[in-house]
Amino acid sequence: MNAQMHPIRKAALVAALLTSTSLGGFALVHAARADDATPVNPPGAQLLPHALPDFSNLVTQVKPAVVSITNKLRATPAAFEGDEQDGRMPQLPFPFNQMVPNGRQQSEHAVEARGSGFIISADGTIVTNNHVVKGAKTLSVTLDDGTVLQAKVIGTDPRTDIAVLKVNAPRPLPFIQLGNSRDVKPGEWVVAMGNPFGLGGTVTAGIVSAVSRDIGAGPYDQFIQVDAPINQGNSGGPLFTQDGKVIGMNTAILSPTGGSVGIGFAIPSDMIRTVSAQLEKTGTVTRGYVGVEAQQITASMAQAMHLKENQGALLAGVQPDSPAAAAGLQSGDVIESVNGTKISNPRDLALNVANIQPGDSARLSVLHDGQTKDMTVKVGTLPNDQVASRDTRNGEHHAQIGLALAPLSPEMRDQLDVPDGTKGAVVQGVQPGSPAESAGLQPGDVIVGVGQQKVTSPAEAARAMRTAMSGSDHSFALRVIRNGQPVFVGVTVGDQDNQG
Repeated sequence: MNAQMHPIRKAALVAALLTSTSLGGFALVHAARADDATPVNPPGAQLLPHALPDFSNLVTQVKPAVVSITNKLRATPAAFEGDEQDGRMPQLPFPFNQMVPNGRQQSEHAVEARGSGFIISADGTIVTNNHVVKGAKTLSVTLDDGTVLQAKVIGTDPRTDIAVLKVNAPRPLPFIQLGNSRDVKPGEWVVAMGNPFGLGGTVTAGIVSAVSRDIGAGPYDQFIQVDAPINQGNSGGPLFTQDGKVIGMNTAILSPTGGSVGIGFAIPSDMIRTVSAQLEKTGTVTRGYVGVEAQQITASMAQAMHLKENQGALLAGVQPDSPAAAAGLQSGDVIESVNGTKISNPRDLALNVANIQPGDSARLSVLHDGQTKDMTVKVGTLPNDQVASRDTRNGEHHAQIGLALAPLSPEMRDQLDVPDGTKGAVVQGVQPGSPAESAGLQPGDVIVGVGQQKVTSPAEAARAMRTAMSGSDHSFALRVIRNGQPVFVGVTVGDQDNQG
């Protein structure tokens, strides 16, 4: 039933996305001190009492536009028996209500899973999560009144986990409007609706905890965090404000059990509006692309390179024959703004570049050799296999081992005291509790070989590690340069069934 969960354990919590990808971040929430904070309610101030809201009218109004989605897949007995999956269950698109067959007599068996969605126009256009419809042989939609309609996929966008469906209805359908998620503020009441555990239309309420959360689910994370209970099967369901406008789509949870513990995440409506409009029009999403690999400016990097921490996106690499290369951008440059918008990190850069129409020019403020200069880049179209300007803090992420790898740029080579001419992959992050942490790998290590095979990039290192893990003992040695000295590090991956 939990075949597609990819848990990341941190302080006894399991970060369980209700999506087809795992959390790539190492920590979602950080506590902060406020030693010298000024109290917002000083002595003598009075807080006005407020009655708890009544959501009954809101639910009556919007419930007819919320639908249940049934995804029927097909799988062979071999997948269930482990003959083609190394003993593991098949990778289903989401862990909702899976009907796993008991027998092996037939050559094929149906697998059924359920999610949620909501109607955004009277002609039967429906928005849901990509992982709800991924791998579907057939899709059906159950309306609030029990009517079942066959659905077809108009388009999907895995990078934001958004999909648009269409049903042919005999009459105009009730629909709901997308609100403005940019107006959402922490502390306001919200209502989540959906089809948790296949129970049918269910309503839960809570408040917004935070906005613009990056949880490592994808390159364009801007999640709204809520404490309204969101469970398996709620994925694709709408998140409402008290005026009946959709400000998000339920997508992910952080949970030790797979059920809600009050930490849920929703895709903001502004992103849904932009992506769904493109999917309705062309079936695909076109994004801007400049061709750089960017990374966070950490405290150690800032000190070594005389930069300001978390201000700008540091370019670890510039792809050949890309718009960035044509404009003269170089590794070691720091992009500080795009078209006047401040850039604080690689995610800001990815989001801003992606939203620029291909063919248009982008004005960049770039820190180069300690001097700020203005540059113009003609934005290209993001290829299907790439992400605009963001390495998701890693460049190449090998989830089973728990390593985040980045290219070894000339600036990084100098900073890490690596001999001239060295090629390899920089360890930029080590996942807590992972085989990499157990082996003693550290951020700043430079991987130059896997076993006897030399590696010159994150992609080569990842491929070599995957090949090495195919052995019977799932262990291998890495050749690493640490603090300027070469060392060998033994890595044992262990029982793959128990990996997150």
